[in-house]
Amino acid sequence: MAESLYRPVGIGKLLLPGNLFLAPLAGFTDRAFRGVAAEWGADLTYTEMISCEAVFRDNAKTLPMMERDPREERYAIQLFTGTVEAAEKSLERVLSFQPSLIDLNCGCPVPKIIKSGAGSALMKTPDRIASLVKVLSVGHDTPVTVKIRTGWDAWSLNYREAAEKAVEAGAAAVTIHGRTRSQGYGGKADWQPLRELVEALPVPVFGSGDLFTPDDARRMLEETGCAGIMFARGAIGNPFIFRNTRHLLETGEEAPPQSLTIKMETALSQYISSLSYLSEQRASKEIRKHLCAYTKGIPGSSALRNDLVHGETRSEIEKLIRDFLANSL
Repeated sequence: MAESLYRPVGIGKLLLPGNLFLAPLAGFTDRAFRGVAAEWGADLTYTEMISCEAVFRDNAKTLPMMERDPREERYAIQLFTGTVEAAEKSLERVLSFQPSLIDLNCGCPVPKIIKSGAGSALMKTPDRIASLVKVLSVGHDTPVTVKIRTGWDAWSLNYREAAEKAVEAGAAAVTIHGRTRSQGYGGKADWQPLRELVEALPVPVFGSGDLFTPDDARRMLEETGCAGIMFARGAIGNPFIFRNTRHLLETGEEAPPQSLTIKMETALSQYISSLSYLSEQRASKEIRKHLCAYTKGIPGSSALRNDLVHGETRSEIEKLIRDFLANSL
């Protein structure tokens, strides 16, 4: 019998039971959503990007972003910085949250991140990536990994140099998103660099980019031989994708779609979970974008999305969700 594409993977000292991860996504992978993703089978979840500078300055908004959800057995904190000094100063505080691993973002294409020398700006200077990995690895045995892009633009595809220097500096794994910085999230992700890094590196290599369905994940694993995959936009409003993908990888068959009731109850559970650390007003505002994704394509959902703009309390949000569910059924 052929080996299942769903399989355990080791990252340094960290042993994961499976290879389906929730990627870091600014504005989306907060504690409540990570908890829901873990419930639905994500083997590893990543925080939103965390600024090293904000960490060592004890920024009141940033520190809570690193807190683990009770449902997360394993989670990663993803950091961004353009300076070794900031990485060094933030490390002790980051480790105090006891993440399963620390990931260095070398791929974010957002202009304000690039302007600080962080994110995909680091693809211009692979030696700096190596320096950051080294300083983040000092004094502890928590695995340090990197997430890169294929390059700054089509004329500087230096993903192999960046990845090799990161591994030489101590990176325990590499994730590559198959686009350049200049592509942003447009165009089509190129999986060939992923396949090349799988063959070239002595550590696990994970893939990201254009993964929206369980079958996308299957194809990436089959075509590239990568150790695991990261769902990003494909998981928003669809944390069920982890369990459904595992089902496909283990059985070869598609899982039945989740019912509207399960979708809405999951969304409501996510919202209620966020109330444990956010005010009603803030939690109600944050859940709007998730509910837009949960209800995408469902007849009559546009009215719900319009009504959500005015919901600011738990009772209002719960009523909107339950009324929508009752009317839809």
